Amino acid sequence: MSNKRTTVKLAQSAIFVALMIVSAYISIPTPFVPLTFQTVMAVLAGILLGPWYGSAAVGVYVLMGLIGLPVFAHGGGFMYVVNLTFGYLLGFVAGAFVAGLISARKNLTMRRAITAAMAGFAVNYLIGIPYFACIWTFYMHNGELWNAIVVNNLFYMPKDFVLCVLAAVLAVRVYPLINRQPVALSEYREKAVEKKNDK
Repeated sequence: MSNKRTTVKLAQSAIFVALMIVSAYISIPTPFVPLTFQTVMAVLAGILLGPWYGSAAVGVYVLMGLIGLPVFAHGGGFMYVVNLTFGYLLGFVAGAFVAGLISARKNLTMRRAITAAMAGFAVNYLIGIPYFACIWTFYMHNGELWNAIVVNNLFYMPKDFVLCVLAAVLAVRVYPLINRQPVALSEYREKAVEKKNDK
């Protein structure tokens, strides 16, 4: 990958770090787990940036929160690891990576985008729910685990499912613009010379 292409990817990753922060603050408060749109942003990061840059962007966001920056829905700091939602933050990184692996092709089709989004969505919940259960049971020593999982986890799955599908539709539109290869100035000159010689 050229230096110019790497610079573009890093800039795009920085944008998604910012989007993850913004999406954390755009939330609907609930008793335990805030309703945010970060699952969608993480999936989009993976699909549009690829597995490595996408997961790195989300990983930087998580690291920023762990070192104390108030970028999470409930603030930040290392003690956030015992928060009920921290498993979903880890799931965002893994979900972005999986979504990026599935969508990493030259041409992104609607079927592949939706498959990637659903895979990222599933991975996020497969990590988030068990982590929630462990914190709820072994750290908080609460009972009625199944009811807590339904109310604070499964209840939000339909919302994330629909939004991830919509994100896949958006990704198909945006993907060609995000991943187009920059044309070097020398190539423009070569084409100009070719056109001049043809006349």
